[in-house]
Amino acid sequence: MTQKQPVVTYRELTAADHAAVIELGNRVHGDNYLTEENLADYVERGQLNGVNLNWLAFVDGELAGIRLTFAPGKWDIDDYCTPAKWPVAPEQMCYFKCAAVAEISRGLGVGRGLLERSTAAAQELGCKAGLAHIWMQSPNNSAYSYFTRCGGEMINEHPDRWYELSVHGGYHCPVCDGICHCTAGEMILRFDT
Repeated sequence: MTQKQPVVTYRELTAADHAAVIELGNRVHGDNYLTEENLADYVERGQLNGVNLNWLAFVDGELAGIRLTFAPGKWDIDDYCTPAKWPVAPEQMCYFKCAAVAEISRGLGVGRGLLERSTAAAQELGCKAGLAHIWMQSPNNSAYSYFTRCGGEMINEHPDRWYELSVHGGYHCPVCDGICHCTAGEMILRFDT
């Protein structure tokens, strides 16, 4: 008997999806990674001039992946950024804020499919690259492996990237079991390669 191939579909994130997005994001990244408040902010940052950079993936109709991306000019350059090493100006870059893929759908190309759709939307806004802070302690270092396979290049590493969020924002890191000391890999994905 032949097993049925799962059907993967994609669409832009809408307000009706918020509860499911928060649940999946927190299941993958830890409690309070996404909240009603910060998701509302992230959704707004992911829209510019009628273009939505936030995408969802569904496997057989069930939410299986999220990609939250900030539009150019709608994200902050903070102490965990190294603009002197970036190949393009910040105005020509989107920020890949968050990706989460449900464990049951890994291996179906969901992460890459979401990234491709977010990247295409960013290119509509004139972006030539995207920046991400990759979770270097993700299980099996899957976040780094995935982003590297998609063409991401390491710029710098930043220890304790989510420490403040875990101490003051209620974020509970699933790897550190509470207070987060994970390292972020500052990575660039160029769109012209």
